[in-house]
Amino acid sequence: MVSVALQHAVSPGARAARATIAELVEDRIVEGVFAVARKRRLSTRAGRPYIAIELVDATGQIEGRVWSDVELLDRRFREGDAVRVLARVERFKERLQLDVRSLEPVEADPASLVPQARRDLEELDGFLEFIAEELAHPGLRRVVDALVGDSAFRERLRTLPATPGGHHGYSGGLLEHTVAVTTLCRDAADLHKRLRRDLLLAAALLHDAGRTLELDRGPLARPTPEGRLLGHVHLGLRLIEERSAELETEVRAELLHAVAVHHDPRAARTAEALVLYHANQLDAVAATRPVDGE
Repeated sequence: MVSVALQHAVSPGARAARATIAELVEDRIVEGVFAVARKRRLSTRAGRPYIAIELVDATGQIEGRVWSDVELLDRRFREGDAVRVLARVERFKERLQLDVRSLEPVEADPASLVPQARRDLEELDGFLEFIAEELAHPGLRRVVDALVGDSAFRERLRTLPATPGGHHGYSGGLLEHTVAVTTLCRDAADLHKRLRRDLLLAAALLHDAGRTLELDRGPLARPTPEGRLLGHVHLGLRLIEERSAELETEVRAELLHAVAVHHDPRAARTAEALVLYHANQLDAVAATRPVDGE
Protein backbone atom coordinates (compact mmCIF):
# COMPACT_ATOMS: atom_id res chain seq x y z
CA MET A 1 0.00 0.00 0.00
CA VAL A 2 1.42 3.38 -1.03
CA SER A 3 1.47 5.88 1.85
CA VAL A 4 -1.18 8.61 1.69
CA ALA A 5 1.43 11.36 1.46
CA LEU A 6 2.82 9.79 -1.71
CA GLN A 7 -0.37 8.81 -3.51
CA HIS A 8 -0.65 12.10 -5.38
CA ALA A 9 2.62 11.35 -7.16
CA VAL A 10 1.39 8.16 -8.78
CA SER A 11 -0.29 8.46 -12.14
CA PRO A 12 -3.86 7.09 -12.38
CA GLY A 13 -3.91 3.34 -12.77
CA ALA A 14 -0.30 2.90 -11.67
CA ARG A 15 0.56 0.76 -8.68
CA ALA A 16 3.77 1.07 -6.69
CA ALA A 17 5.46 -2.15 -5.64
CA ARG A 18 7.53 -2.26 -2.47
CA ALA A 19 11.08 -3.19 -3.38
CA THR A 20 14.63 -3.26 -2.13
CA ILE A 21 17.38 -1.90 -4.34
CA ALA A 22 18.43 -5.41 -5.38
CA GLU A 23 14.86 -6.11 -6.55
CA LEU A 24 14.49 -3.03 -8.77
CA VAL A 25 13.42 -3.67 -12.35
CA GLU A 26 13.41 -1.16 -15.20
CA ASP A 27 10.15 0.60 -16.11
CA ARG A 28 8.40 -0.04 -12.79
CA ILE A 29 6.86 2.28 -10.20
CA VAL A 30 8.30 1.35 -6.82
CA GLU A 31 8.14 2.43 -3.21
CA GLY A 32 10.89 1.77 -0.70
CA VAL A 33 12.58 2.97 2.46
CA PHE A 34 16.19 3.98 1.96
CA ALA A 35 18.96 5.98 3.60
CA VAL A 36 20.22 9.11 1.84
CA ALA A 37 23.96 8.59 1.43
CA ARG A 38 24.47 11.71 -0.70
CA LYS A 39 22.42 14.74 -1.72
CA ARG A 40 23.39 17.51 -4.15
CA ARG A 41 21.40 20.46 -5.49
CA LEU A 42 22.34 20.94 -9.14
CA SER A 43 21.10 22.64 -12.32
CA THR A 44 20.70 21.45 -15.89
CA ARG A 45 22.40 23.29 -18.75
CA ALA A 46 19.16 25.15 -19.21
CA GLY A 47 19.28 26.32 -15.61
CA ARG A 48 16.54 24.02 -14.34
CA PRO A 49 17.17 22.93 -10.73
CA TYR A 50 17.17 19.29 -9.72
CA ILE A 51 18.40 17.13 -6.84
CA ALA A 52 20.87 14.29 -7.33
CA ILE A 53 20.79 11.70 -4.58
CA GLU A 54 22.41 8.40 -3.75
CA LEU A 55 20.18 5.99 -1.89
CA VAL A 56 21.24 2.86 -0.02
CA ASP A 57 19.61 -0.05 1.74
CA ALA A 58 20.89 -3.36 3.05
CA THR A 59 20.99 -4.77 -0.50
CA GLY A 60 22.91 -2.06 -2.35
CA GLN A 61 22.94 1.51 -3.62
CA ILE A 62 21.33 3.43 -6.51
CA GLU A 63 21.39 6.96 -7.90
CA GLY A 64 18.22 9.01 -8.05
CA ARG A 65 17.07 12.32 -9.52
CA VAL A 66 14.35 14.67 -8.33
CA TRP A 67 13.08 16.74 -11.26
CA SER A 68 9.73 18.01 -9.97
CA ASP A 69 8.73 19.95 -6.83
CA VAL A 70 12.41 20.52 -6.18
CA GLU A 71 11.95 23.38 -3.72
CA LEU A 72 9.33 21.49 -1.72
CA LEU A 73 11.16 18.18 -1.58
CA ASP A 74 14.57 19.75 -0.95
CA ARG A 75 13.32 21.04 2.41
CA ARG A 76 12.04 17.63 3.50
CA PHE A 77 15.28 15.72 3.93
CA ARG A 78 19.02 15.89 4.47
CA GLU A 79 21.99 13.60 3.88
CA GLY A 80 21.88 10.82 6.42
CA ASP A 81 18.08 10.73 6.74
CA ALA A 82 15.91 7.68 6.26
CA VAL A 83 13.24 8.39 3.65
CA ARG A 84 10.32 6.63 1.98
CA VAL A 85 10.65 7.13 -1.77
CA LEU A 86 8.15 6.76 -4.58
CA ALA A 87 9.89 6.58 -7.96
CA ARG A 88 10.00 5.17 -11.45
CA VAL A 89 12.92 2.88 -12.26
CA GLU A 90 14.68 3.97 -15.44
CA ARG A 91 17.88 3.09 -17.24
CA PHE A 92 20.53 5.77 -17.77
CA LYS A 93 23.91 5.00 -19.31
CA GLU A 94 23.40 1.26 -18.83
CA ARG A 95 22.63 1.64 -15.13
CA LEU A 96 19.34 1.68 -13.27
CA GLN A 97 18.35 5.02 -11.78
CA LEU A 98 15.33 6.31 -9.90
CA ASP A 99 13.17 9.14 -11.23
CA VAL A 100 11.88 10.27 -7.83
CA ARG A 101 8.27 11.43 -7.82
CA SER A 102 8.04 12.09 -4.10
CA LEU A 103 9.70 11.31 -0.80
CA GLU A 104 9.15 11.84 2.89
CA PRO A 105 11.20 11.29 6.05
CA VAL A 106 10.42 8.16 8.07
CA GLU A 107 11.15 7.05 11.61
CA ALA A 108 13.91 4.53 10.98
CA ASP A 109 17.55 4.21 11.98
CA PRO A 110 19.50 5.07 8.80
CA ALA A 111 22.40 2.90 9.98
CA SER A 112 20.10 -0.14 9.81
CA LEU A 113 19.57 0.45 6.10
CA VAL A 114 23.17 0.17 4.93
CA PRO A 115 24.73 -3.04 3.56
CA GLN A 116 25.85 -5.31 6.39
CA ALA A 117 28.98 -7.36 7.03
CA ARG A 118 29.26 -10.67 5.19
CA ARG A 119 30.34 -12.57 8.30
CA ASP A 120 28.66 -12.91 11.68
CA LEU A 121 29.62 -9.88 13.79
CA GLU A 122 29.23 -11.70 17.10
CA GLU A 123 31.65 -14.37 15.94
CA LEU A 124 34.11 -11.77 14.66
CA ASP A 125 33.88 -9.77 17.87
CA GLY A 126 34.58 -12.86 19.95
CA PHE A 127 37.57 -13.81 17.80
CA LEU A 128 38.99 -10.27 18.08
CA GLU A 129 38.90 -10.63 21.85
CA PHE A 130 40.38 -14.13 21.68
CA ILE A 131 43.39 -12.99 19.64
CA ALA A 132 43.95 -9.97 21.89
CA GLU A 133 44.13 -12.34 24.88
CA GLU A 134 46.93 -14.30 23.18
CA LEU A 135 49.38 -11.43 23.61
CA ALA A 136 52.08 -12.41 26.11
CA HIS A 137 54.02 -9.13 26.17
CA PRO A 138 52.61 -7.21 29.19
CA GLY A 139 53.10 -3.74 27.69
CA LEU A 140 51.60 -4.55 24.30
CA ARG A 141 48.74 -6.39 26.02
CA ARG A 142 47.93 -3.27 28.07
CA VAL A 143 47.89 -1.04 24.99
CA VAL A 144 45.63 -3.42 23.06
CA ASP A 145 43.35 -4.00 26.06
CA ALA A 146 42.94 -0.24 26.51
CA LEU A 147 41.22 -0.10 23.11
CA VAL A 148 39.72 -3.56 22.71
CA GLY A 149 38.28 -3.20 26.20
CA ASP A 150 36.63 0.13 25.31
CA SER A 151 32.94 -0.52 24.55
CA ALA A 152 32.60 2.63 22.39
CA PHE A 153 35.63 1.61 20.30
CA ARG A 154 34.28 -1.92 19.86
CA GLU A 155 30.88 -0.63 18.82
CA ARG A 156 32.42 1.57 16.13
CA LEU A 157 34.39 -1.40 14.82
CA ARG A 158 31.07 -3.24 14.48
CA THR A 159 29.24 -0.44 12.65
CA LEU A 160 31.80 1.35 10.45
CA PRO A 161 33.15 0.29 7.05
CA ALA A 162 36.86 -0.35 6.64
CA THR A 163 37.04 1.90 3.56
CA PRO A 164 33.92 3.81 2.47
CA GLY A 165 33.37 3.08 -1.20
CA GLY A 166 36.28 0.62 -1.21
CA HIS A 167 37.17 -2.72 0.35
CA HIS A 168 34.88 -3.87 3.18
CA GLY A 169 32.81 -0.75 2.47
CA TYR A 170 29.77 -1.78 4.51
CA SER A 171 28.61 -1.64 8.12
CA GLY A 172 30.84 -3.91 10.18
CA GLY A 173 33.48 -4.02 7.47
CA LEU A 174 36.02 -2.44 9.82
CA LEU A 175 35.72 -5.31 12.30
CA GLU A 176 35.69 -7.88 9.50
CA HIS A 177 38.85 -6.44 7.94
CA THR A 178 40.64 -6.04 11.29
CA VAL A 179 40.03 -9.68 12.21
CA ALA A 180 41.06 -10.89 8.75
CA VAL A 181 44.33 -8.93 8.71
CA THR A 182 45.15 -10.06 12.25
CA THR A 183 44.42 -13.68 11.32
CA LEU A 184 46.76 -13.47 8.33
CA CYS A 185 49.50 -11.98 10.51
CA ARG A 186 48.91 -14.64 13.15
CA ASP A 187 49.37 -17.39 10.54
CA ALA A 188 52.52 -15.70 9.22
CA ALA A 189 53.96 -15.58 12.73
CA ASP A 190 53.19 -19.29 13.19
CA LEU A 191 55.02 -20.12 9.96
CA HIS A 192 57.97 -17.78 10.51
CA LYS A 193 59.19 -18.00 14.08
CA ARG A 194 61.69 -15.19 13.52
CA LEU A 195 58.83 -12.68 13.50
CA ARG A 196 58.01 -11.03 16.80
CA ARG A 197 54.55 -12.42 17.22
CA ASP A 198 53.19 -10.05 19.87
CA LEU A 199 54.43 -6.96 18.06
CA LEU A 200 52.90 -8.12 14.78
CA LEU A 201 49.55 -9.08 16.32
CA ALA A 202 49.28 -5.83 18.28
CA ALA A 203 50.03 -3.80 15.16
CA ALA A 204 47.47 -5.79 13.15
CA LEU A 205 44.76 -5.39 15.80
CA LEU A 206 45.34 -1.62 15.91
CA HIS A 207 46.36 -0.81 12.35
CA ASP A 208 43.00 0.73 11.43
CA ALA A 209 42.03 1.97 14.90
CA GLY A 210 42.10 5.52 13.56
CA ARG A 211 39.07 4.79 11.37
CA THR A 212 36.95 5.01 14.53
CA LEU A 213 37.89 8.70 14.76
CA GLU A 214 38.17 9.41 11.04
CA LEU A 215 34.65 8.31 10.10
CA ASP A 216 31.23 9.39 11.29
CA ARG A 217 28.52 6.77 11.83
CA GLY A 218 26.39 5.36 8.99
CA PRO A 219 24.83 5.53 6.58
CA LEU A 220 27.31 8.05 5.26
CA ALA A 221 30.48 7.11 7.14
CA ARG A 222 31.85 10.43 5.88
CA PRO A 223 35.05 11.83 7.38
CA THR A 224 34.70 13.80 10.58
CA PRO A 225 36.27 17.28 10.51
CA GLU A 226 39.56 16.00 11.97
CA GLY A 227 39.33 12.82 9.94
CA ARG A 228 39.18 14.81 6.72
CA LEU A 229 42.29 16.77 7.67
CA LEU A 230 44.38 14.16 9.47
CA GLY A 231 43.33 10.76 8.11
CA HIS A 232 43.05 7.42 9.85
CA VAL A 233 46.76 6.65 10.11
CA HIS A 234 47.58 9.85 12.00
CA LEU A 235 44.53 9.46 14.23
CA GLY A 236 45.41 5.82 14.91
CA LEU A 237 48.92 6.78 15.98
CA ARG A 238 47.40 9.32 18.35
CA LEU A 239 45.14 6.68 19.90
CA ILE A 240 48.10 4.35 20.43
CA GLU A 241 50.38 7.07 21.80
CA GLU A 242 47.76 8.11 24.33
CA ARG A 243 47.64 4.56 25.68
CA SER A 244 51.28 3.53 25.49
CA ALA A 245 53.14 5.93 27.76
CA GLU A 246 54.34 3.05 29.95
CA LEU A 247 55.44 0.85 27.05
CA GLU A 248 59.19 0.38 26.54
CA THR A 249 60.49 3.11 24.25
CA GLU A 250 61.82 0.76 21.56
CA VAL A 251 58.72 -1.45 21.49
CA ARG A 252 56.48 1.61 21.39
CA ALA A 253 58.43 3.01 18.44
CA GLU A 254 58.21 -0.27 16.52
CA LEU A 255 54.46 -0.58 17.14
CA LEU A 256 53.88 2.99 15.98
CA HIS A 257 56.13 2.43 12.96
CA ALA A 258 54.25 -0.67 11.81
CA VAL A 259 50.90 1.16 12.00
CA ALA A 260 52.32 4.31 10.40
CA VAL A 261 53.58 2.55 7.25
CA HIS A 262 50.90 -0.10 6.72
CA HIS A 263 50.05 1.56 3.37
CA ASP A 264 53.67 2.27 2.35
CA PRO A 265 55.98 -0.76 1.98
CA ARG A 266 58.91 1.40 0.89
CA ALA A 267 58.94 3.07 4.30
CA ALA A 268 58.89 -0.22 6.25
CA ARG A 269 62.01 -0.70 8.36
CA THR A 270 61.05 -3.95 10.14
CA ALA A 271 59.87 -7.35 8.97
CA GLU A 272 56.72 -6.98 11.08
CA ALA A 273 55.80 -3.68 9.41
CA LEU A 274 56.23 -5.23 5.95
CA VAL A 275 54.21 -8.34 6.84
CA LEU A 276 51.42 -6.09 8.13
CA TYR A 277 51.44 -4.14 4.86
CA HIS A 278 51.13 -7.32 2.78
CA ALA A 279 48.42 -8.79 5.02
CA ASN A 280 46.44 -5.57 4.71
CA GLN A 281 46.80 -5.58 0.93
CA LEU A 282 45.98 -9.26 0.62
CA ASP A 283 42.73 -8.93 2.53
CA ALA A 284 41.70 -5.83 0.55
CA VAL A 285 42.36 -7.56 -2.79
CA ALA A 286 40.71 -10.83 -1.77
CA ALA A 287 37.59 -8.93 -0.69
CA THR A 288 37.20 -6.86 -3.87
CA ARG A 289 38.93 -8.37 -6.91
CA PRO A 290 36.42 -10.19 -9.16
CA VAL A 291 36.89 -13.96 -9.50
CA ASP A 292 35.62 -16.36 -12.16
CA GLY A 293 31.92 -17.02 -11.81
CA GLU A 294 31.03 -13.66 -10.27
